[in-house]
Amino acid sequence: MQLSDFDYFLPSHLIAQYPAKRRSDSRLLVLSRRAGSIEHRRFSDIIDYLKQGDLLILNNTKVFPARLSGKKVTGGRIEVLLLRDIGGGRWECMTGGSLKKGAIVIFNNKLKAEIEEDLGEGRKRIRFDGLERLIESCGQVPLPPYIKRDATVSDRKRYQTVYAKVKGAVAAPTAGLHFSQGIIERIKNKGIRIEDITLHVGPGTFKPVKCNDVSQHRMEPEYFRITEDAARAVNDVKKGRGRVIAVGTTSAKALESAADGSGILRPKEGYSEFFIYPPFRFKMVDAMLTNFHLPKSTLLMLVSAFAGRELILRAYDEAIKGGYRFYSYGDAMLII
Repeated sequence: MQLSDFDYFLPSHLIAQYPAKRRSDSRLLVLSRRAGSIEHRRFSDIIDYLKQGDLLILNNTKVFPARLSGKKVTGGRIEVLLLRDIGGGRWECMTGGSLKKGAIVIFNNKLKAEIEEDLGEGRKRIRFDGLERLIESCGQVPLPPYIKRDATVSDRKRYQTVYAKVKGAVAAPTAGLHFSQGIIERIKNKGIRIEDITLHVGPGTFKPVKCNDVSQHRMEPEYFRITEDAARAVNDVKKGRGRVIAVGTTSAKALESAADGSGILRPKEGYSEFFIYPPFRFKMVDAMLTNFHLPKSTLLMLVSAFAGRELILRAYDEAIKGGYRFYSYGDAMLII
């Protein structure tokens, strides 16, 4: 398929700059793949679309304050985005500005770092002195580039799911931001099972697709882990009449990455470069909760593979006409 197949126009005022006052205040567009119908609800109504026997898969990754602002000892401001802990105080990072091997950077007059190696494509290997001890005070929430403001104290809580546990993401699994503890309890009380998986969202989630032939695009690797308990729960549901409902494209990607050729989910840990785009056929996921994604993005391609490109673009068009809020802090869509 061509990149232009996944384009649409979004008025800039619909890009959410702040979250809803309360998590469950978001709107919910419900899209039926079978009927091709669209309903407009509130997120708190999601319980109406879940039934006993369903299994909800949550991504328990936790966003950490990965954005650091500092200055070179020779002068000049610099910004660093932490990507991956290599060990021994060393991190793979994305950097802005000019940083040569051996350069020293100071953050908040507390944290010292040295550029050890240029890894190419704006990435560096950097050795920090005491990062773990100081990251909470020096780092900022790495808000997406389309949120045109500085991160605030409240973002540390709101750009994080209420069930986040495993630190390692530089971007939130945003479909999960709509859940409050109260809604999760209501879901459990209805007899719906919930299991966690982990996929640490990396900066590649914002990487633009530049190939006209989308099949030529290459995803950046992201760490994921599916436990034996989660795999067993999914396989049990697939044998019965319930549905596996992925909360977010990250949960869907992790599940499909670990499915074998016979449609069995295997416990797995590693890095996934799995790219889902039409006409991919899903083996594990029966329904999906997601936000509204950027034009020409890999996430839009994933949901298009799940529901069909024309149906997704029709739903997006109706969401735009209805004034839905888009992207990370925006509203939600349930695809059933």
